[in-house]
Amino acid sequence: MSKEEAISLVTDGDLLTVGGVSFHRVPMELIREVIRQGKKKLRLVDREPAIGFDLLIGADAVRSVRFAMLGFELFGFALNFRAAAETGKIEIVEDTCGAVLNGLRAAAAGIPFVPIRGMVGSDLLKIGIQNGNYKVTKDPFTDEDIVAVKAIEPDVALIHVQRADVYGNIQIWGGRFEDVWKAKAAKKVIVSAEEIIDHEAIRHEPYKTTLPYPYVEAVVHLPTGAYPTSCYGLYDADYEHVRDYVQAVRDGRFQEYLQIYVFTKRGDMNARS
Repeated sequence: MSKEEAISLVTDGDLLTVGGVSFHRVPMELIREVIRQGKKKLRLVDREPAIGFDLLIGADAVRSVRFAMLGFELFGFALNFRAAAETGKIEIVEDTCGAVLNGLRAAAAGIPFVPIRGMVGSDLLKIGIQNGNYKVTKDPFTDEDIVAVKAIEPDVALIHVQRADVYGNIQIWGGRFEDVWKAKAAKKVIVSAEEIIDHEAIRHEPYKTTLPYPYVEAVVHLPTGAYPTSCYGLYDADYEHVRDYVQAVRDGRFQEYLQIYVFTKRGDMNARS
């Protein structure tokens, strides 16, 4: 379906997660469409987001964000996120990589929680208990203190992939990160794909299928749909674009950036050139 039809499946207030990590294979064009459609009060969750979440926060689409690290790596802070957090405009739930991943993993497996060890003694444990995301319990075999991380069940997962067929069988090349857990944990999965391939190609090489069609709600054909982040095997991240984005936010020109790269639909690689 079209990206407009696909993103219409996202509703205000949804718990939303996205595929990829940091500046790599993030579903940026789907995120831009979320902004174009004026979605509001979204609750975001991810392990290591960057420009995708910062863009949504700056566009006033976000109510809360649960994260382990939200930053721009070598470019420093995620400035829209930082400003919104410091002013109380959004609710922040600081977490750990292991807790976020295992919360998604629990939901993907259809179980209520996953036990982990690493957070015992951390102040983040106190935060998670206050938010209702963790409970300290006993290992029934050893009587050791362990942390039960509650399953994270997103309403929607947005994922960008290299290839898919029209039925929603998808292929991800290179690092898959935690995309499969996110997809299996979510109630709806919206996929953008660089290429739509014939179903017979999927049947011929089924072992290349990263995620089969029963998990996928919608497929959108979006070449360069991860831009300005990378898509392994096809294009690298455009770090000059990222640098320009950071500078625009720093200089108070974020609305200008939105107008150019989101609302005039110039966010893709081909249009920028």
